[in-house]
Amino acid sequence: MTALRTGITTGTCASAAAKAAAVLLLSGNRPESVDVPLPGGGRIEVPLHDCRMEGPAVRAVVIKDSGDDPDVTDGQEIHAVVSFADTGQADVIIRGGTGVGTVTLPGLPVAVGNPAINPVPHEQILASVREVLAEQETQGLAITIEVPEGERLAKATMNPRLGITGGISILGTQGIVKPYSHDSWKASICEALDVARATGVLVPVFTTGRRSEKYHLMHHPDTSEQALVQAADFFAFSMQEAALRSFQEVWWAVFPGKLVKQAQGLEYTHAKTHPVDFGLLADHCREAGVPADMLGAIEGANTARQVFDMLKGSDAFPALLESLARRATDNARRFAGSAIRVRYAVYDFDASLLLSR
Repeated sequence: MTALRTGITTGTCASAAAKAAAVLLLSGNRPESVDVPLPGGGRIEVPLHDCRMEGPAVRAVVIKDSGDDPDVTDGQEIHAVVSFADTGQADVIIRGGTGVGTVTLPGLPVAVGNPAINPVPHEQILASVREVLAEQETQGLAITIEVPEGERLAKATMNPRLGITGGISILGTQGIVKPYSHDSWKASICEALDVARATGVLVPVFTTGRRSEKYHLMHHPDTSEQALVQAADFFAFSMQEAALRSFQEVWWAVFPGKLVKQAQGLEYTHAKTHPVDFGLLADHCREAGVPADMLGAIEGANTARQVFDMLKGSDAFPALLESLARRATDNARRFAGSAIRVRYAVYDFDASLLLSR
């Protein structure tokens, strides 16, 4: 099996572009690549796509390479425009330009009104450019980070819901993108919960993806965008983070397969690594009153959806749903380590509501 290829974050791209532009501005040398520090330790060499004088300033461009991670910014240009700043000090000012979002809601690590350049990449940009300044005695530098396609790309991210307008965020806690990183998804859950808390949301709604979110909004149209948190497969983590932020109640909007796995007590519910226990599901079905002659087919089923399709319309079906939701609730509260109230909305794939409790 071929190992998945790592990539670099938007923070590393911005740092490299800023350093390259500073090199050309201060020395007259046009680099083809630059070496920048990584927040997690170590360094990385980043190639330049372009580096040119632009009036009294320098514009440098790095092409974002996300490796094998399916990131919306993969292949996009990250720009840094660097000019001298009339500050009287040999220091660095960082601004957000075209395509870099602006924070408009509280709860994020960047204050309202500031460009959405997170603290770690902000420090990475500073450290990278200060390496150039350390070799020069000069006035300060002003750096503007731009992402030409940022406003368009942001529509495919969670930024609009988090109150980040006008573009993408400059992110990266390690400087390196690991394909299908759990850490990045967990960070998005935490950010969503922080914004929910800061904007007065009392009851966050965990969904397992865009479809469960869409169906929940169909049945609960008054739910605010800030209340919706795409938790994906991170069952235990989401509950723990909700408890850490002192939420007293949460909803889970799920499909039958996730309900079954949460009822099993799985901390993480991805299909490839954490399958349904069909023997256990058959036991639950027996307790709910499913006829004995159906249990063998349930134990030999391929998917939870197959089992639910077999049982829909039967007298035992409502009791099974209730039993699974009760077990899932117990597990959710166990993960949270508190008396948090947990409610469930279970949807079928035609958007119908199977259970609400």
